[in-house]
Amino acid sequence: MTGASAPSRPALKRELGLLQVTAAGVGIILGAGIYALIGEAAGLAGNAVWLAFAFSALVALLTCFSYAELSSMYPRAAAEYEYTRAGFGPGAAFLIGWLIIFSGVVGAATVAIAFSGYFQALVPWPPVISAVGIILVLAGILLYGIRETAWLAISFTAVEAGGLVAIIIAGIPFWGSVNYLEMPLGVGGLFSAAALVFFAFMGFEEMVKFADETREPSRVIPRALLLAIGICILLYVVVSLSAVSVVGYEALSASDAPFVTVAGAAWGADASAIISIVALFATSNTVLLMLLAASRITYGMASAGSLPERVAFVHPERRTPWVAVLGVSLAAVFFTIPGDLGLVANVTNFLLFVTFLVINATVIVLRYKNPDQERPFRIPLAIGRLPLLPILGILASLFMIAQLTLPVIELGVAIMVIGGLIAWFFRKKSVIPA
Repeated sequence: MTGASAPSRPALKRELGLLQVTAAGVGIILGAGIYALIGEAAGLAGNAVWLAFAFSALVALLTCFSYAELSSMYPRAAAEYEYTRAGFGPGAAFLIGWLIIFSGVVGAATVAIAFSGYFQALVPWPPVISAVGIILVLAGILLYGIRETAWLAISFTAVEAGGLVAIIIAGIPFWGSVNYLEMPLGVGGLFSAAALVFFAFMGFEEMVKFADETREPSRVIPRALLLAIGICILLYVVVSLSAVSVVGYEALSASDAPFVTVAGAAWGADASAIISIVALFATSNTVLLMLLAASRITYGMASAGSLPERVAFVHPERRTPWVAVLGVSLAAVFFTIPGDLGLVANVTNFLLFVTFLVINATVIVLRYKNPDQERPFRIPLAIGRLPLLPILGILASLFMIAQLTLPVIELGVAIMVIGGLIAWFFRKKSVIPA
């Protein structure tokens, strides 16, 4: 489509450096996943829930290296779409882009519902009103500017990280009080918990969508990826150890607000109220950054000619992709309906595992297809041209898919089929270039 590259269209503003991208990544990753899912995971893994986080961290880290290499080669907002298109062509690229957009939209809606639950404990508003309200408020911030969005995310990240540090401090006097290898459902329960809590690592893959608004993205994005995921891995493992030390896995799994339960047991009711407020910042930050990332890949795909031209429109003054922001935000509002958190989280995980399979495979294909292309960041460990870590990433993703239930897999496959049909329709209409 010619309009996608029209010279009159303003470009996104490059405002972000290593600090902002790293903080935004930490903000997306931390968010609501650890706040909401640690209780349900403890019911599966017992006091060994920290091992579930550690195992998920390994899977995430393997694929993180692949994202780092590919983001250094193709530093653009369309991210996975660009990578997959280079490796496997436009049809596969559109499907992966669809999965990423869908997971971001549904993830944002789900976390908005979690926000409404915490908010309702403080202000007796109907959950739907507060969930829709937070999405619309955050959409307004996204429309206003990327610099303002980034600094708000940094501020919220500091608050939510502070909440996790508080849980760690609360647990220190109780360390050693439980058996940290106790698994009531055995190793199978541990792996099921690992598949569930992978939702808590969701976000590192979103960082690559900031490329069009980052200074020196080929250098900054890979470094920010590894820094952000390293910080979150450390926090998750230590936080989960502290949480089970205070109340044990039984009380943790029985609570709808696990960290509120931990804070209350350690410090009393006043601490519980404070943690509830921190949870509002955590959930808000996740919604903000999921909407940001989903709108950027939508913009990137439209700029590449794979979505209608108008989706790539940039506001002439604010320099933000206003059509993509509005579209993604309204879609999130549509999906803001009460649901089973574990089911929705695992469906999102399924979509991510499939995406990670393709991303790891893309690294391998491009090592042979474009061996001489510049790679400012290159994955370590290889036999000739064959990189070893992406192979392990593929095997780990397949293993994690095998831990999911059949209804989750069926729903995930249905979403993929819908994306495939949309890709076929757009190819017939010549929206997706061959």
